[in-house]
Amino acid sequence: MATTPRRPQAQRHRDQLQQRRLRAAELFAAGVHQADVARQLGVSRQAVSTWHGRWTAGGSAALASRGPTGPSPRLDDAALAVIEQALKRGAVANGFVGEVWTCERIALVIERLTGVGHHPAHVWAILSYRLGWSVQRPRRVATERDQAAVERWVAADWPRIKQTPTGAKPDWSSSTSPRSA
Repeated sequence: MATTPRRPQAQRHRDQLQQRRLRAAELFAAGVHQADVARQLGVSRQAVSTWHGRWTAGGSAALASRGPTGPSPRLDDAALAVIEQALKRGAVANGFVGEVWTCERIALVIERLTGVGHHPAHVWAILSYRLGWSVQRPRRVATERDQAAVERWVAADWPRIKQTPTGAKPDWSSSTSPRSA
């Protein structure tokens, strides 16, 4: 199971920034002045000066992206695969009453399976960004609902209730603009 990147938009942004720095490296190699590089790429001279110093010290590889910042995820892809399989088995199979998943329940399952505790609010980030899941809300229908009685009411009573008195026309609410019917 391949998980989605932690933050796909951030990854795209990082790639765009890296492309801009590598383009600067090409311009440096071609002998273009730093001020011209800044103008062509639409960045500050200070940024180009920093890039030039790195490029001089380590070549184009020194301008490559260093990857995402921040701590590494506490759950690797293998652990996420185990969690996803457990969630697909259902809430009852995981020891809960009823088939509704909540973030609190999923946090308990994650802690049981991996030993890693997550705040229930963070569980949603794991589900959406790492596993690619979306919110699924159950339809709310009254258990004592009598569908046949509802259909009879809609067919017989609702038209009578909705009907306006004989010959009546709806009033126009605007006193400044008469109805143009």
